[in-house]
Amino acid sequence: MDPVPALDEPLKKTLGGTTAKVMAEHLDLHTVGDLLHHYPRRYAERGELTQLADLPLDEHATVVAQVADARVLRFNNGKGQRLEVTLTDGSGRLQLVFFGKSIYHHQKELLPGRRGMFSGKVGMFRNIRQLSHPAYEMLGKDSGEDAVEAWANQLIPLYPACAQMESWKIAKTVDVVLASMEATGWKEIADPLPPALREGRGLTGLPDAFRKVHRPRTKADIAEARDRLKWDEAFVLQVALARRRFADTQLPAVARRPAPGGLLDTFDAKLPFTLTDGQQKVSKEIFDDLATEHPMHRLLQGEVGSGKTMVALRAMLAVVDAGGQAAMLAPTEVLAQQHHRSITEMMGELAEGGMLGGAEQGTKVVLLTGSMGMPARRRALLDLATGEAGVVIGTHALIEDKVQFHDLGLVVVDEQHRFGVEQRDALRSKGRQPPHLLVMTATPIPRTVAMTVFGDLETSVLDQLPAGRSPIATHVVPAKDKPHFLARAWERVREEVENGHQAYVVCPRIGDDEDDPKGAKATAKATKKQAEDDPEKRPPLAVLEIAEQIAAGPLKGLRVEVLHGRMQPDDKDDVMRRFSAGDVDVLVATTVIEVGVNVPNATAMVIMDADRFGVSQLHQLRGRVGRGSAPGLCLLVSEMHEASPARARLAAVAATLDGFELSRIDLEQRREGDVLGQAQSGVRSSLRMLAVIDDEEVIVAAREEAVAVVTADPELEGLPELRTALDALLDKEREQYLDKG
Repeated sequence: MDPVPALDEPLKKTLGGTTAKVMAEHLDLHTVGDLLHHYPRRYAERGELTQLADLPLDEHATVVAQVADARVLRFNNGKGQRLEVTLTDGSGRLQLVFFGKSIYHHQKELLPGRRGMFSGKVGMFRNIRQLSHPAYEMLGKDSGEDAVEAWANQLIPLYPACAQMESWKIAKTVDVVLASMEATGWKEIADPLPPALREGRGLTGLPDAFRKVHRPRTKADIAEARDRLKWDEAFVLQVALARRRFADTQLPAVARRPAPGGLLDTFDAKLPFTLTDGQQKVSKEIFDDLATEHPMHRLLQGEVGSGKTMVALRAMLAVVDAGGQAAMLAPTEVLAQQHHRSITEMMGELAEGGMLGGAEQGTKVVLLTGSMGMPARRRALLDLATGEAGVVIGTHALIEDKVQFHDLGLVVVDEQHRFGVEQRDALRSKGRQPPHLLVMTATPIPRTVAMTVFGDLETSVLDQLPAGRSPIATHVVPAKDKPHFLARAWERVREEVENGHQAYVVCPRIGDDEDDPKGAKATAKATKKQAEDDPEKRPPLAVLEIAEQIAAGPLKGLRVEVLHGRMQPDDKDDVMRRFSAGDVDVLVATTVIEVGVNVPNATAMVIMDADRFGVSQLHQLRGRVGRGSAPGLCLLVSEMHEASPARARLAAVAATLDGFELSRIDLEQRREGDVLGQAQSGVRSSLRMLAVIDDEEVIVAAREEAVAVVTADPELEGLPELRTALDALLDKEREQYLDKG
């Protein structure tokens, strides 16, 4: 017998080259460990052994019976064929039916007079009980009752499979691997869970968990295996994150304590409102972090409009007070310009340090984006290098090699999920010592996801809206079932404008996909035809088409403008400036307005093809209205049928303004991989059993255990098996991904 394969042994050695090649190419399974961690998606039950007379409808059952007769019948004018087999066991009769090319194979097996075990879901056809395409095994003369009982009650694992490798073939390869593991007593397998943790939590050993998840005898076996394997995933991931947090605490940083009577105090004294309790609490957490000599790593979650920008600005001013510089990174130029505009407005003369009319304690606030003209760019770069500019706001252009800071003390990253880890690290390296880091997101993140995806960051939550924010009413507009509802939606927009307010119209697509007008016309024609047939099949509605339609139709006479990502930066900025100033009534835009855009006078939003957006995204978009004293209105237009899952999602958004509740709904409706984000490939591929949204208790407990282990032994020198598991699950590249792309 060959030596038992370790988990990192190539499958080729155990299964042979051809099978291993198919598994690698089509299922991304390369090693013994990969295959053992390729868990069954579910288990088919053959069901209790039942007499034909007692067969329950719509349930899985197993019968032992004799073939009475078998015949091939033609249907559909002779084009189709089916095999009908009648079974009897003395108590009743049952029909089996098979379709397709395999019928002749079954006919050779199912000969009259032969006994067999047959298993499937019991249906009814023309008043006869029937099994369609059942699983079966013919019995020899010496098959005793024990063999029959064992076959009947077996749980059959069904694996995530592909056309080239069906579930039953995967099951056979798992059998081969399990047999070779059993042969030498699983000697080479390293158990990542420390013995004390395993015993303390009453978890089964790893070999036992693999046996029970792949070849369970009972449902209790499956539950026991799942409990154990979830712990592996949660614990190894939390150890990786705990080690990262620990490593961050070992980095040096300059403590930044604001000077009394400086820029921050002057700014606070000028504020025309008081900060909410939440803003004060979160600010204190941030200031405490800034005062330490290792870098702050904090995630600031805040509902749309909860005042995150104000909290971030105060942190930036505190750092400037302490002699450093602060940079704010935004995901788009529109947002960078918007942040620059709102921050300079909030600061007033304090943003004009060194300029005529600027305040004595002021500093320069500069904008740096990729599309700036050379003279303005040179001036901004010089201000950064000399330290003249205390605050800089920009896009990823801030990370380019040419950009030099005098003394970068704080980096604020807005909407973290839009930035890659390389960009974040590149900006970090701009400081003499690693700068403090504050990450902001307006997407509410359930606690377990924050612990898993952003587990290397301490978390602060702003869940209180500032005084003066208005409620937002949200309604679903069923455009296909009730076209007059859509007409009324446009009337409501006109009413808002007549009352001195403004509106957004959001579309999923820009719409200038074709350069040639002929192509565009052809597409429009096809679109119309498809829309009549099936709203799901037509292309999403587009900004340019909708803007043209409403300006010439229901909103004729209003000042309608467009905003989308393919416009020139100057044009985008011009449109946003005019919309902010009230010179545009209706802004038809893509999701570029999703974050950071602040126009308090905008009270209405119509989202076209709202079913094409995710729940959290709709919540984000809705947060652009109701930012002033007048109430907000959000209309979700959809052509989907009332009973569709898409409409259920929209109804959920209309029913609550609680972002955390909506983010839970969002997660429940999406696959695990989506939850963890596209850049999270390392994490995603390591979470096969753990459901981030359902397994809160495991994640919380695993985090506590991981912190205790890493605090006691940061290098895991006393836990070599855990180190091995960490290397296998989170190789260097994957561990980087935990720094959040």
